[in-house]
Amino acid sequence: MTNAPLNRDHRGRTMVKSVMVAYALWALGGPVGLHHLYLGRDSHALLWMLTLGGFGFGWVREAIRIPAYVVEANQEAERTRRAAPTTVPPPVSPVRFVGQVSVGIYFGTVALIGLNSLRFFYLIVLPLCVGAGVHLVSSIGQQTSDLQKTLTTCLITSPIFYGSSLSPLPISLAASVTAAQNRRAKLPRTPGNTQELGPRLYRLGLAWLAFSAPLGYCIFHNTTAMLYYLSDCVSALLDIFWFLPWLKNVFEYFLLLPYRLLCVLTGGGYYEDAWRKVLEILLKEYSEKERDALKVLSLDAEASLEDITRTYRGLAKTWHPDHNPGKEAEAMFMKIHEAYVVLLQRHRPRRFP
Repeated sequence: MTNAPLNRDHRGRTMVKSVMVAYALWALGGPVGLHHLYLGRDSHALLWMLTLGGFGFGWVREAIRIPAYVVEANQEAERTRRAAPTTVPPPVSPVRFVGQVSVGIYFGTVALIGLNSLRFFYLIVLPLCVGAGVHLVSSIGQQTSDLQKTLTTCLITSPIFYGSSLSPLPISLAASVTAAQNRRAKLPRTPGNTQELGPRLYRLGLAWLAFSAPLGYCIFHNTTAMLYYLSDCVSALLDIFWFLPWLKNVFEYFLLLPYRLLCVLTGGGYYEDAWRKVLEILLKEYSEKERDALKVLSLDAEASLEDITRTYRGLAKTWHPDHNPGKEAEAMFMKIHEAYVVLLQRHRPRRFP
């Protein structure tokens, strides 16, 4: 019995991975990175799992990139057999740099939504999350960067923009520049050190859970706060273009395009009113943090802004440290003030209809 012919490239080298299989996996499960798992590009697979194929754009772009990925995977297999490290630094890629900035902002936004209640959030948690996103993109393919230097840049940049909802942008830019300056080729794996699929999937699953768990908790327990934060981000983004009203209107049009398409598909009318009612119900539902604030001020869920302000002023006057010296009164005064800020955030006028 004769052996089946081996697939070879134009140089006569054995093709370990198949282009046809890679394309089939790209079509079946490209947005979740199945083809990258097949090619051994675990960092790329994780990125696609967390961003649904690079927000869709990366998945479409790969229609012409898959043959190059297969060649890289087979070259990596040959490098592994020869164990020949590459000392030449890889070239700078504008696409990779834009991806680093975008994913860094994405990771930072997810952290702002799900982890902003943690202590030292803006000093430690946020910069580490942004740095993780930047490093994930910088480690795709056959190159990587210096993780320690990337995270250090994030930690140094973060205090400059402390408390800003747009802070992920400058932090991600600084980290991306550092990652690009410290790029290097990955070391080849030791021959025979190929990892099994099971442990690889286990690590990817843990990483996916670590990313999605805080966001899922926020969605289920702090729906109102998340909606307000997203509204603030959109408002801050549009406010950048205050000097070009026409450009601001263009951005606003495209940001509201999914809602307008929904109205067109459903015919508007009743469905549009129903959508607004659903949104109104979501905004009326108190989050867990807001319910605790109502308990602190001894208010009902139906309390108006006037009731909240009046109650706050009375309690603040009663528990003010000038009238009640002592640590207990000071702690109670701070608790009352924090509860008032939370409820005031809820009742402020909305910027978008």
